[in-house]
Amino acid sequence: MSAETSTGAGNTAVISPPRPGAAITDWHPEDEAFWEREGSRTARRNLILSIFAEHLGFSVWSLWSVFVLFLGPAYHVDPAGKFFLTTVPTVVGSVLRLPYTFAVAKFGGRNWTVFSASLLLVPCILAALVLKPGVSYTTLMIVAAVAGVGGGNFASSMANINAFYPDRLKGAALGLNAGGGNIGVAVVQLLGLLVLATAGIAHPRLLLGIYIPLVVIAALGAALFMNNLTQMRNDKRAMRDATKDPHTWIMSLLYIGTFGSFIGFSFAFGQVLQVQFKWTPRQAADIVWLGPLLGSLIRPVGGALADRIGGAKVTFTNFVLMTLAAVLVFVASQQKSLPLFVTGFILLFVFSGIGNGSAYKMIPAIFRAKANKAIEGGADTALAQREARRMSGALIGIAAATGAFGGALVNFAFRESFLTYKSGNAAYIGFIAFYGLCFLVTWTVYLRPGTRKLTGV
Repeated sequence: MSAETSTGAGNTAVISPPRPGAAITDWHPEDEAFWEREGSRTARRNLILSIFAEHLGFSVWSLWSVFVLFLGPAYHVDPAGKFFLTTVPTVVGSVLRLPYTFAVAKFGGRNWTVFSASLLLVPCILAALVLKPGVSYTTLMIVAAVAGVGGGNFASSMANINAFYPDRLKGAALGLNAGGGNIGVAVVQLLGLLVLATAGIAHPRLLLGIYIPLVVIAALGAALFMNNLTQMRNDKRAMRDATKDPHTWIMSLLYIGTFGSFIGFSFAFGQVLQVQFKWTPRQAADIVWLGPLLGSLIRPVGGALADRIGGAKVTFTNFVLMTLAAVLVFVASQQKSLPLFVTGFILLFVFSGIGNGSAYKMIPAIFRAKANKAIEGGADTALAQREARRMSGALIGIAAATGAFGGALVNFAFRESFLTYKSGNAAYIGFIAFYGLCFLVTWTVYLRPGTRKLTGV
């Protein structure tokens, strides 16, 4: 419950503030007095625990980007097979993001965080049981697929935190939540490096000895200290209506280019260094964490720049820069220049992180602009603004799922390129073409002057 509940005109009855672990039946964060008195403290507690659980979700989702570095000759898995092992969890995670988006309102944010965090134990325990020489490739593929459950945590975590915060603070809260989760990719890769450096390539399961206790702590923390918001409701029609809006598919395309690149390169970069430049697993592990770390840390910067100069302008410029970075990678690949190659990939990580922030900022701005147009045409202000919030929430869920699927496309592109042409050049050409398409679409739809242009996107 809230700290105060209205009992009549001008009268309030003071009741106990929401306790950690209790259900909250009355939550009104837009009331600034309530927010300052009690709401901010409760929301911050839930945000911290949500970030921790989501962070572990990203780490478990990314486990196989690390495990493939340990799969030496004794496992009899070729480079194409390793790329497939990182593709499978990406696909599973992207598919799970849609049901995870609805799960918070149906089961409660606290309850679902406890369940989804506990579910991370399954891929960890399975990997601990089977990850040793002699295991079949089919078994590896199944266990890698189960790790995809970690990819769904982002969607439910964002939906939960979105409900706790007032509109004026959602950007910062969701940015922290998303960035804290994304960093899980870099952290698991750093820990993989630690295991490689200290125990060697024969002991990948030591990594699970770190994560299994952390997952237990996250589930217990959520059970003891998070809250359910009982007034959350799913609007199933919103998702259906959003699929009919062309902006849904345009923004999904752009988010494939930003988040899809981030998660896809995070999973694939270490393998690319091994296959294309003949690096050892230890050499690859020395550097693969840097790109995901920078991309995660800079994500809030993309959101801040979008607030300052406009999401479409930032996203357009960012895709131009991603195109140039992909060109640099392609040239470096042809010239076999390792320094240029690594520089190009690090730039791709940085720009994808900025684009993640700016693209997400575009979503509410699009529907806010459409609402303003409707209001100017005589529509009811409250109804138009409510519709904008409804459609924005639905599009965020769809974009999260399709963006994650972009990571699978990245790994598939690398797999086919190395399998068919014995180099990554075909994949790099594909990335260049796709980023070029994205900046052309951004310009045409959101920046080109005209009567149909949406103001403020």
